[in-house]
Amino acid sequence: MNPTLEKTVGQMVAEDYRTAQIFKSHKIDFCCKGNRTLQEVAEKKGLDTKTLLKELGEVQNRDQGDGPDFNTWPLDLLVDYIEKKHHRYVEQQIPILKQYLNKLCHVHGNRHPELFGIFEHFSGSAGELAMHMKKEELILFPWICKLVDATPDGKTLERPRFGTVANPIQMMMEEHDNEGERFRKIAALSGDYTPPADACNTYRVTFSLLQEFEEDLHRHIHLENNILFPKAEILEKKLLSN
Repeated sequence: MNPTLEKTVGQMVAEDYRTAQIFKSHKIDFCCKGNRTLQEVAEKKGLDTKTLLKELGEVQNRDQGDGPDFNTWPLDLLVDYIEKKHHRYVEQQIPILKQYLNKLCHVHGNRHPELFGIFEHFSGSAGELAMHMKKEELILFPWICKLVDATPDGKTLERPRFGTVANPIQMMMEEHDNEGERFRKIAALSGDYTPPADACNTYRVTFSLLQEFEEDLHRHIHLENNILFPKAEILEKKLLSN
């Protein structure tokens, strides 16, 4: 057995984000369902493992470029990046997309009733994401930063009210799954964000922004599920076992 086949897709993307493009091309979920091994996803999708490994190898052998290696970042820096980059993006884009989708429903809804479904799913996601991000910012992220702060000088830490970091992490991952499913439905309803032949410029811009929003969400969830959360659990165990 090739050892790479025993790696999870989440681990592979954490080590080299460029592999995400291969998983996307085969519709393999590397963020919400990143805990599956490459062998598992190949079997489920009916993919030839040799071909998949060849495609991944070709991507990994290219020049890395100057992209950030999030896997090496301190956890408090990664938390700050997620808040400032991804949380802010979500907060800024939600009202814009809701306005555009509402307009499309009014103007094009008779000819394209799928727009109402897209608007409904996106509105549901907008509300859930707003609450989800606040829970991270007010409960989970401060505790992770406290763990990092305690590491250099061995500060004594009392267990948080939620018992262990694994508890809010489990909740956040379940919510990630819910949003991943919502966007799979949006992608299906929109034909993978393909505007119809009679689409106006607003229609095309809206679908482009929706696709960008989904891609940002995938990267956002990946950084948490595959890098931040596992490392936070390891760090907490190390500190609270001393």
